Amino acid sequence: MADVPQTRWDPDQYQRHSGHRNRPLVELLARVPDPPTAAPRVADLGCGPGGPSELLAHRWPAAAITGLDNSAAMLERARAHAGPTAGGGSLRFAHADLAAWRPDPAEPLDVIFSNAAFQWVPGHVDRFADWVAGLVPGGVLAFQVPGNFAAPSHALMRELAAAPRWRDRLAGVLRTADPVLTPEGYFEALAGLGCEVDAWETTYLHVLKGEDPVLDWVKGTGLRPVLTALDGDPAARDAFVAEYREALRGAYPPGPHGTLFPFRRVFAVARRPG
Repeated sequence: MADVPQTRWDPDQYQRHSGHRNRPLVELLARVPDPPTAAPRVADLGCGPGGPSELLAHRWPAAAITGLDNSAAMLERARAHAGPTAGGGSLRFAHADLAAWRPDPAEPLDVIFSNAAFQWVPGHVDRFADWVAGLVPGGVLAFQVPGNFAAPSHALMRELAAAPRWRDRLAGVLRTADPVLTPEGYFEALAGLGCEVDAWETTYLHVLKGEDPVLDWVKGTGLRPVLTALDGDPAARDAFVAEYREALRGAYPPGPHGTLFPFRRVFAVARRPG
């Protein structure tokens, strides 16, 4: 199997459904307790195009917030949001590989926050010990991840990638069917580190508009590894997308009010004892 290329992201495509994508971020943020310091240090892991990080600045206007991502395209877009914030805090962005990143021991963090990023980090649960150790007493690790990898939008993609026409070219490109844990799994992992844990799941029923809206959604997220792998062969890329489009049309038919797209997400808020 050839080396899998690093996924290339398209900030414009990703933000086409920003209203739906930001809803779990807002609901997670509402469950995070106030940091133990008045001017907290916050890390936003997998910050993406930067706009979502501004929601953290609105919640904690005096905070020094650092958004971290490994996508050059996302960071280029995010830096337009960098600078001082209204409450005397700051917002900056930097490159980081979350599989290896750890907080600076000399500057422990009040909040480590992540919105829909850990599903891209194999073994992310193994990173929790370092991340919790990098929090101040009373600090919080809070995150949400998609939990819909058994849904047709992912299952059909994996099935197509494994078909004879594509399996040699796409072997190892897509994630497994279980890249994240259940709420119970995250609870046990974080409670085992001594944290006070609040873990839950929610299934959103997104109502999408337009032609092939589920395909348009996944072009900004789950389909990116395939689009990256086939980028050098536009004919093959377009052929895969056409086959996948037809499969999605059968799984997510439009209705009189739009196309219904159920989307399960898993949340956890873990507080280091103070």
